[in-house]
Amino acid sequence: MMTPRAVRRVALGSVVLALAATAPATATGLRTERGSANATTATTAAPARTGTPRSAVDRVADFYGTYIDVLYDSGRGRLAGALRTHYLTAGLRADLARWEAAHHKDGVLRAKGVPIAWEVVYNDSGMGHCWSRVTLTWEDSGEHTHRTRLMVQSDLSSQLISGIRSDS
Repeated sequence: MMTPRAVRRVALGSVVLALAATAPATATGLRTERGSANATTATTAAPARTGTPRSAVDRVADFYGTYIDVLYDSGRGRLAGALRTHYLTAGLRADLARWEAAHHKDGVLRAKGVPIAWEVVYNDSGMGHCWSRVTLTWEDSGEHTHRTRLMVQSDLSSQLISGIRSDS
């Protein structure tokens, strides 16, 4: 005869096994960008997103991710300006103001509108600077996507972004 404690252990073990069998299918189910009901499932878990404030490339990724989120959610306003003040050198902010006045576009994105995705990778470093390649993905009104690439320079001593240029 099983003791009450043994019964609880068996019951708990059964629940854990049942949850383990269903959790991977639920946790890795992917939805399309539009969130449609015809979701596909993946066999591997989504990659973790990591970063460190000591990495110039991670700081570029943090800036672009946050900046794009702010523009997407609420447009260019005080928060977008505060992000520029926090992540960009004063010299770059002045250069961007001149560039934006001449081109009538957002100088950080080098375009009008807001991209639907971004990617940042290490490119090169030397002479106290690090260069990151930023790829922005855009979607037009016909739901066709295209990409633009930027080269972003960071000062290693301050970890601030000090240059942005188109990278054709």
